[in-house]
Amino acid sequence: MNAARIILLTKLLIDGTGHAALRNGAMLIENGRIAAVGPRARIERSARGAHVVDASELVALAGLINMHAHLDMDGSPDFMTSALLMTEQTSTLMGVRSARDALHAGITTLRDLGTKFATGISVRDAIKRGWTDGPRVLAAGRVVCMTGGHCWFIAREADGPHEMRKAVRENLKLGADCIKVIATGGVLSPGVEVGSSQLDVDEMEIAVREAHKARRRVAAHAIGTAGIINALRAGVDTLEHGCYLDDKALALLRSSKATYVPTLAAPHNLYAHLSELPEYAARKTREVYEAHRESFRRVMKANLPIGAGADSGTPFNFHSKFVTELECMVALGMPTEEALAATGPTAATALGLAGEIGTLEAGKSADVVLIDEDPRKDIKALRTVRAVVACGNVYRIKQ
Repeated sequence: MNAARIILLTKLLIDGTGHAALRNGAMLIENGRIAAVGPRARIERSARGAHVVDASELVALAGLINMHAHLDMDGSPDFMTSALLMTEQTSTLMGVRSARDALHAGITTLRDLGTKFATGISVRDAIKRGWTDGPRVLAAGRVVCMTGGHCWFIAREADGPHEMRKAVRENLKLGADCIKVIATGGVLSPGVEVGSSQLDVDEMEIAVREAHKARRRVAAHAIGTAGIINALRAGVDTLEHGCYLDDKALALLRSSKATYVPTLAAPHNLYAHLSELPEYAARKTREVYEAHRESFRRVMKANLPIGAGADSGTPFNFHSKFVTELECMVALGMPTEEALAATGPTAATALGLAGEIGTLEAGKSADVVLIDEDPRKDIKALRTVRAVVACGNVYRIKQ
């Protein structure tokens, strides 16, 4: 449903600012933005004649932000084979379906960190034009790796600063919102080890320079310690995965002010399905699993910013199951309200959208997820989404 002026009635409204939740709260939405938040009686008095959306039996919180997804991947067991066989048409159609799945899971902002043909950009634009339903998409285009590097089968390969400059500029020409670089090997590519460094500091420095000139941010896939350090020295804005963080890497993470995006759901789902994976992926999953969890605990203990990104689309890691990422965070000791912040204001800040999304405050985009119970008491409440408001458009979710 799309109406210019809406009053949303709720049982409990959690605005995400750290203030007490508002019982019997309401929100006035005008032209896709939040005009006012407050007690139901006051909002109803001030907005007579607005269309009423009665969610008075539901809990409202800011729409979820997934900082790491691959829209043209659907959770198939063999990531590489799926990618190699993919056509541009299939990539686009799968991206449309994945975006809809994400929206129905309560995600109203999604950062796509690499599609084979840069089709995340086309899906983003289709959603903006109203051709299909989906969240706000920030698309990286094609990931940039060294020749033969991790994910070469979906990437733009680049060697040396000059090729890196061109690769970044090509993505920007296509309309990329951000840039993704590959600093180390990875679990889902055969022939490369997870701890191996790949792109060098000077190559990633060029990526950061070109992206920042265009006011775009840079995400770095970085698993091994040396590659993590290289990426942070290059000035990347978000560190993805970070499975082997030592004291030096943690100190650099603090001084760089980059946000850590652990993607815990990816190894969690891989580890649960080891027998169904290609042998090389199963072996490397076993290698990184505990180290990754310990690195997350170290970042959490150091009180450094953590954003929620599930690496959605990787094997058994479905776009509709983003909440697994938050459940993993809580299971490893993160307080539930901090996990909600990781998919709310912390993620919004990391994306440069703190004034637009992440909390339910006047002036921000009307992005809301409606569920049955208070997720601060049990993060699993986010598994059942009843309705979503994305940029003021109301979507009732069929269960």
